Amino acid sequence: MLKLDEVHTYYGNSHILQGLSFEVPQGKCVALLGRNGAGKTTTIHSIAGLTPPRKGTITYRGKPVSGLPSYKIARLGIGLVPQGRRIFPSLTIRENLTVPAKDSRQKDKGHKSWDLESVYALFPVLREREHNMGTQLSGGQQQMLAIGRALMTNPQFILMDEPSEGLAPVMIEQVGDIIKKLKETGLSILLVEQNFYLACDAADEVLVMNKGQIVWKGTPGELLANEDIQHQYLGV
Repeated sequence: MLKLDEVHTYYGNSHILQGLSFEVPQGKCVALLGRNGAGKTTTIHSIAGLTPPRKGTITYRGKPVSGLPSYKIARLGIGLVPQGRRIFPSLTIRENLTVPAKDSRQKDKGHKSWDLESVYALFPVLREREHNMGTQLSGGQQQMLAIGRALMTNPQFILMDEPSEGLAPVMIEQVGDIIKKLKETGLSILLVEQNFYLACDAADEVLVMNKGQIVWKGTPGELLANEDIQHQYLGV
């Protein structure tokens, strides 16, 4: 579904991604773990077109997307749940959801179509408070809104950047359940997380990142059993 091949991304003269390569299979959730500064969010931004790589290629469904503007990448079927949620503060919950909406009739066969009703079915609290401003929600509810907003673009692939950040334990568990439900609909997911146990519970494959490169990959079970990798690269 998504492939990065020798991707190099910079912020000014700072070389952040240093030959990053990995793949996300169709219908799977791949978790990207690493300490702060490892390059995880830069990876998300490189895929989404927010910080285009200087070298290397990013292909989505077999077509190169590196170098395309972010709006064209979004139109190809890549949704983004950004770090920090980034709710539009001047819009109601309903408006936050409908502004980015893409016609579900354009959806590829084999994937669930998302519209306002299906997002409300997944997140009933958003229906209950649809006329409130987005910033009047709790942190967990804002995260639901950020996920729902991404789903309204009717993606086939979704980028999730630290969806558990700042949430209470009970809400972190709910986010994990939501990720599993989305995977069941056929969505492919790249999950960037600091929460080790959430990532291992939700993902099919785990990638560990350090200094802009993948230093380990395997199943969640293999990572849970590998204390050396946990201590050396994740501080668990």
